[in-house]
Amino acid sequence: MSQNLGTAKISIIIPALNEAENIKATLASTQPSTGVEVILVDGGSKDDTVEIAKSWGATVITSNLGRACQMNTGASVASGEILLFLHADTRLPSDFDVMLRKALEKPGVVAGAFALRIDAELASLRLVEWGVNVRSRFWQMPYGDQAIFLTKEIFDIMDGFPELAIMEDFELMRRLRKLGKITFIAVPVITSARRWLQKGVWQTTLMNQIVIIAYFLGVSPERIRHWYHQEKLKEF
Repeated sequence: MSQNLGTAKISIIIPALNEAENIKATLASTQPSTGVEVILVDGGSKDDTVEIAKSWGATVITSNLGRACQMNTGASVASGEILLFLHADTRLPSDFDVMLRKALEKPGVVAGAFALRIDAELASLRLVEWGVNVRSRFWQMPYGDQAIFLTKEIFDIMDGFPELAIMEDFELMRRLRKLGKITFIAVPVITSARRWLQKGVWQTTLMNQIVIIAYFLGVSPERIRHWYHQEKLKEF
C-alpha cells in the first residue's frame, strides 16, 4: 500500500470542548509546516476555544459532542490526502509533517502514530510512557493521544472511527491491524498530564486497564464511559 506522499496535503483534525487553556499551544505546534490545513471540530465550547482557533487560522466547524463523532465530522470536510487526528491538549513535534509522510510511504503501512511524552516531571509518568511506547512499537496499538495518522483512502475504507461512546481509537486500531502495519514514529508528541494528575498516576493507569478488559468482556462503551465520568478521568 506504499505510495508517493511526499507532497500530500495533511488535514489535522482536532476535536475540542472547552480547551481554551490548551488549544493555543496545540495550534502553535502545527506551524510552521507545509501543505497542512487545520480543522477544529467544536462540540459546544462555552469558553474561548473557537475564537482562539480562528485567530490561528484554523477552520472551525461544529458537531455533536463525542470524540468519534467530532473526528468523523472533521474528516468529512477535510481536503487532505492524509488525516492526522490530534487531541486538543497534545503538541506535535517539529517536522511532524515530513516524518509522517515518509512513514506512510513505507510498504505495507496503513496508519501510524507518534511516541508519547507526558508533560509533567514525575518518575512514575516516565514508566507510563515506556509502557505506551512498547505497546505501540511491538503490539501496534497506539491510542488517540499519540496523534494517529492515515490516508483519507484508508480512513474511508474503514468507514471512519466507530462512533462508540469510548474506545473509538482502540477499536479503529484493531481493525487497521487486520489491513496492514501500524507504524511508530519514535519522536514524541507532548500531551497534557492532567488526567494522570487529577486522579493519580497509578489509579488512572489501573482504570485504563480495567476499561480495556471490560471492553473485551463485552461491557457496553456507554457503561464504560459512565465509569469514566464517575472517576472524572476524561473531559469528554
